[in-house]
Amino acid sequence: MTRTQSLLKAAWIIAFVTVISKIIGFLRDIVIANYYGAGMVSDAYFYAYQIPALAIVLLGGIGGPFHSAVVAVFSKLIPNLDEKAPPQVNKLFNTFLTSSFIVFMILGVLCFVFSDVIMQIIISNGSPQLIHLASLHLKIMTPVLVVGGVVGIYYGILITYKEFLIPNISPMIMSIAIIAIISLVRHDNSGYMLALATTIGALCQFVYQLPKLKSLGFSFKPNFDIFNNPQFKNILELLFPAILSSTVGQIYIYVDMFFASQLQEGAWSAIGYANRLFQFPVGILVTAFLVPLFPIFSKLVGEKNYDEIRYYFNKGVGLLNFVAFPILVLIILLSTNAIQLIFQRGAFNEVATMMVSEALCYLSIAIIPYVFRDSITRVFYAFNDSKTPFLVAFSSVVIKFILNYLFVKELGIGGITLSTSFVTLINGFWLGLLIKKKMSMDYGIYFKNLFKMAVAATITYFGCLEVYKIWDKFIEPTWLMLIFKIIIITAICGVLYSVLSAILKIPYVFELYGRLKSKIIRR
Repeated sequence: MTRTQSLLKAAWIIAFVTVISKIIGFLRDIVIANYYGAGMVSDAYFYAYQIPALAIVLLGGIGGPFHSAVVAVFSKLIPNLDEKAPPQVNKLFNTFLTSSFIVFMILGVLCFVFSDVIMQIIISNGSPQLIHLASLHLKIMTPVLVVGGVVGIYYGILITYKEFLIPNISPMIMSIAIIAIISLVRHDNSGYMLALATTIGALCQFVYQLPKLKSLGFSFKPNFDIFNNPQFKNILELLFPAILSSTVGQIYIYVDMFFASQLQEGAWSAIGYANRLFQFPVGILVTAFLVPLFPIFSKLVGEKNYDEIRYYFNKGVGLLNFVAFPILVLIILLSTNAIQLIFQRGAFNEVATMMVSEALCYLSIAIIPYVFRDSITRVFYAFNDSKTPFLVAFSSVVIKFILNYLFVKELGIGGITLSTSFVTLINGFWLGLLIKKKMSMDYGIYFKNLFKMAVAATITYFGCLEVYKIWDKFIEPTWLMLIFKIIIITAICGVLYSVLSAILKIPYVFELYGRLKSKIIRR
């Protein structure tokens, strides 16, 4: 119970900061939707942003390869987290930092020079005007590529020292920059200021990390000790397969972009908005639990304490699933209403609402396998094995293409996100099997609780669906009533799911209740 409370405490702190970050991200998306809607300019921006996003979000973000490699290696090298970094650790940090900066600088220059060619390849089915506009957006955002991996290294060091707040606050800076600049400019028919605001936000995000790293004893001095350096070699052995794995994830996105460019104008923007809506609850869950869990996994692997790994895995993923099921119910029931409330104003019309809602509903199916896949991937990383997640992800590229081809014909936008859900499930399944080569995970407890949660969630869905139908039959759909509808159905969903979980004796409901009760008593 003490271990669970410690994990929950860290998770609550991170979850709180992540909620604030996601809310600001929501405000950013609302501003973008209001000024640019779901049309050619927004499509051009979101197409172009996928390239720098590879660096700042996938490679350099929380849970990305650079962050994961640093935590996996440095958590075993730092003897005392209460003291400043030893000289040998600082030297390794600068070696990694220097080499990463050079590589990303080269990538940034190449993207700037060949932006037209890149966009022609990615959106080959798009109009010449869209391709040209996306190319100009990419040129403006190439500096984001340069800082992406470096930011990931900073995140990894801070997480290793259990400094969870700064890495989770940092993404807010880009959102704030975009909100401020777009709101000041207002009239930006080309979207150039949106791309510039993204670049400014990324650079500020980079600078924000520096003071804390310096206080931890990390000085900044170029170091080229990359040959015959076993510790740097350990980082690369973990990093390269993880980068390839993340790049494969980006290939999925490029496949989606290819198919989306065949659909109606605004299709890619709609998929982007749906993904960000999906990532709001899922990002909070996964970040809140896996950020504190990953260093624990790495340390326990070093100690060969596999019983504790099983304990923390079942506890962490079980808690994630417990919260994920009612979120799935609410997305399926309330996605259209929520999108109307959040986005439908200005240039964002009813057609855009329906496109985003369709994409989101099919994507929401991925929430449970998404949680499992990301959790089990951290166990592989703790074993310094990023090759297996890469091979699993790479093997699914063809499956992703085939599923897109089959589903898009029948479902349009929804077909693209449905194929994503299926691929997530397939990848999670294979990773769950292959981890047995490292250790036994004891899935009996996991699936027993998963089945109970699925039963509780199914009954909850049909109960809330009846309330939904009655509400729509008798209540006028004004904005105020829409807010009350979302609040009331969400409350009913939470209460009904919790009661059913208690009846089915799902342990997490009692643990969370005990935690909440102890907090109230203390106050």
